[in-house]
Amino acid sequence: MSIHPTAIVHPAARLAEGVQVGPYSIIGEHVEIGEGTTVGPHVVIEGHTRIGRNNRIFQFCSLGSEPQDKKYANEPTRLEIGDGNTIREFCSFSTGTIQDGGLTKVGNGNWIMAYVHVAHDCSVGDNTIFANNATLAGHVTVGDWAILGGFTGVHQFVRVGAHSFCGVGTVLLQDLPPFVTVSGNPASPHGINSEGLKRRGYSAEGIAAIKRAYKTLYRSGLTLDEARRQIAEAAASAPELQQFSDFIADSGRGLVR
Repeated sequence: MSIHPTAIVHPAARLAEGVQVGPYSIIGEHVEIGEGTTVGPHVVIEGHTRIGRNNRIFQFCSLGSEPQDKKYANEPTRLEIGDGNTIREFCSFSTGTIQDGGLTKVGNGNWIMAYVHVAHDCSVGDNTIFANNATLAGHVTVGDWAILGGFTGVHQFVRVGAHSFCGVGTVLLQDLPPFVTVSGNPASPHGINSEGLKRRGYSAEGIAAIKRAYKTLYRSGLTLDEARRQIAEAAASAPELQQFSDFIADSGRGLVR
């Protein structure tokens, strides 16, 4: 471990081998930090927070603070951050609330730029990109490989599907299906994230099937129930569509359309 003399680390905090803590940072009593993680200067990590291996946390972040929820009554809820994440300046991640699962969770390999806020009870998958000032309200779920452009705002309880893409300044008030590209306030669809899918190894046939499903949902004039049925039938012979089909079949807030 390398802890700067000006840092304050509670004796009960658990820091693994190779952790670095920069000047004036504060690590609380119930914090656990995995091997190889670096914590920059002026970072506050508090609450019941567990951080995995080989993360890079830049200056002025606030991780594990109590949720911005008026119902919160100092319950011991948690924040968990996985491995290999980059968390840039001035990010704030809250712990969960007992009204949900009591857990805010961020996965592995995420690239999180400055001023990003992840509110209570959110679940962020792996390999996402959050550009500057992207903001999640409470109880939001973000799937693997999703990209949120700068100043994207996501309403509470919204789901953001895997491999989706939000342009700058997008406001998501409803669920965003996997693979779909959106922009605007409120968000409107603009095709699928074809380039991202190519980079991640999707075949030409798989991408074509996803495009057909997109047209069924957004361009065919079918009702939502009719589109769901057609896409479910198509998914039987195109496995790439299964997560798309499952997602649109289980939408509590309705879909971006």
